[in-house]
Amino acid sequence: MSGTPRLSEARRLVVKIGSALVVDAARAAPRAAWLAALVEDIAALRTNGTEVIVVSSGAIALARRSLGLAARRLRLEEKQAAAAVGQIRLASAWSAALAAHDIIAAQLLLTLGDTEDRRRYLNARATLATLLKLRAVPVINENDTVATAEIRFGDNDRLAARVAEMVGADQLILLSDIDGLYTADPRLEATARHLPVVTAITPEIEAMGGAPPPGYSSGGMRTKLVAARIATGAGCAMAIAPGEAPHPLRALAEGGRCTWFLPAPEGRSARKRWLLGSLQPLGSVTIDAGAARALAAGRSLLPAGVTAIEGRFERGDPILVRDAAGRVLARGLSAYASEDAARIIGHRSAAIAEILGWRGRDELIHRDDLALV
Repeated sequence: MSGTPRLSEARRLVVKIGSALVVDAARAAPRAAWLAALVEDIAALRTNGTEVIVVSSGAIALARRSLGLAARRLRLEEKQAAAAVGQIRLASAWSAALAAHDIIAAQLLLTLGDTEDRRRYLNARATLATLLKLRAVPVINENDTVATAEIRFGDNDRLAARVAEMVGADQLILLSDIDGLYTADPRLEATARHLPVVTAITPEIEAMGGAPPPGYSSGGMRTKLVAARIATGAGCAMAIAPGEAPHPLRALAEGGRCTWFLPAPEGRSARKRWLLGSLQPLGSVTIDAGAARALAAGRSLLPAGVTAIEGRFERGDPILVRDAAGRVLARGLSAYASEDAARIIGHRSAAIAEILGWRGRDELIHRDDLALV
């Protein structure tokens, strides 16, 4: 991407929607007409080849009134109960809106641990990749029914940024009640200046974040800037754009006012540097010359190209990749435990299900989890 990003350029897009946009607070019900307009935008993007993932708040807000919890600050267990009731309503609203365009909705509930633990991270990423391949739209929310105060994201801005990082999204759009980042809170300072583009998350930029707004929202500009740091650090452009009016994504695509945060130049390679230098290998595999050429060309490591395995490791653990002479060619995260990997090496991926009795990934190490030395 050159210059200011354009929505039409996104190959994979994550859209985050806050409670105040999804829920009509006066009725404690989904904003059905607004949701229908947003889904029309999503359908148009998909027609143009963009894969879309939605991160949607609103579960707790949808259930507060019916449970008699609307008038006071909720305790953790009350939030969990409200989430259990409201998530059904939220998922139903998204499913109905997407079905109007013959789009299948999929629900995923994630916790902080799902993005921090390597194995759960790989499971979640594989599920999302499969859903996108099957042309479904994943609708994600934090799993507030089981998350504790100590292991919560606490807001869906950061969750959306971690999802964007997880799936290698090109762009993350945070739909909000404000049209972007200002030098100060425009509600309090008339001289506050709108920033259309932010090239880097500096201490000066971070200082522009304020306190969370009142009401149901747990976010605010401060959490959006945290999300921007996560997303741009992973090579993903991010926009804060107004979402209250119908067709917010169409408006953004047509040049509507927003703030774009540009991806860090080294963002895509940051994960590769992490793979190379931050993990202690728990085993190794030896590969043949054909597999070595495939890795050099940027491809994944398939079981057929592996000739030997050393060490004991589990799915998601870091391992070394060596050539026949013992030289280390790469480091990566194994998609199989060593016991299962030992059974499938030398075989074509199509034979994995028959050998193991279950269908795993075609790759022993996916190229996204592989860094050449």
